[in-house]
Order: sequence, then C-alpha cells, then structure tokens
Amino acid sequence: MNRKTNSTEIKLSHINQHGEAHMVDIANKKITARVAIAQAKVIMQKATLQLVLEDKIKKGDVLSCARIAGIMAAKKTAELIPMCHPIALEGIEINLQTNKNDELGIITIETTCKTTDKTGIEMEALTATSIAALTIYDMCKSYDRGMQITDTHLCYKTGGKSGEFLATSS
Repeated sequence: MNRKTNSTEIKLSHINQHGEAHMVDIANKKITARVAIAQAKVIMQKATLQLVLEDKIKKGDVLSCARIAGIMAAKKTAELIPMCHPIALEGIEINLQTNKNDELGIITIETTCKTTDKTGIEMEALTATSIAALTIYDMCKSYDRGMQITDTHLCYKTGGKSGEFLATSS
C-alpha cells in the first residue's frame, strides 16, 4: 500500500500489497552495531521533587524504581509494540537528572540502548524512557496529580541502513 503526500509517494513498510498489517522481513538485513538515545521530562511541583530527593515518597525510592522499570520495559518492547522485532539488548543505561527552577521541579530521563542486530533500537530506548517517566508519575501522583510528562523524543541513533540521526534542538 502506498500513500501520497503532496507529490511524493511513500511505501509503508508494515503494510503488504493487500493493505494488511504485517511484520517486515529482516532476514536479509546486515547485522550492525546500533545505539539509540531517547529523552523525556517529568515536570512537577518543586515540593514534590524535594520529597523525591529526600526519599520521602511513601511508595519508595522513586529514582531507583524508575530506572529499574525502564530497564524492564526495554526488554519487553517487542511484546508491547506490535510490529517491533525482538532484539538482543546489549546495554541499557538510564540517567535521571533533577533540576529545581524557580517554580517547578524537573526530572529529565535519558536512556541509551545498545545492540548488535539486524534492526532497530530506537523503540527500546523510547519505551524505556516512557515507562521510567510513567513510573515517576505513579509513585508521586498522590502528592502531585498535576505532573506532566513532556518532550519524549529520540535524540540520537546510529547503525543500520539509514545511518546516523541526530535530533535538532528546538
């Protein structure tokens, strides 16, 4: 199935000639080293971030739980995203940076995933980042239901046929 955008025709890789969803055949793709970095922010009240930093959230150590949840999520990505191939993860690193500005507290999540495989790693990095953010929300929601998860995006990726991608800063 093809779609037209302006005067350009785009072939959708996960749609077969009958217009049905299918998983892409990667049997003939080359194995390459792949790295992806994804990022998101959780914005909260400054007082909520202070409770996180002082380890006073009743559900436990928020940052450690978020990191573990993100790692677990990366390993389950192919089970969650229908057309995502299972891949052998070789490394997952989740960094959590905290910042208190004048009015708000911010936790920035940055996930780096690595593999040597025939396809992807972006979805694993994005899934890990998203679940880490949702874990922070879940653990802090009784203190601050107005938290926002923002700016979830792919920052960088390398490997495979498409090569390197570096997001432009906004």
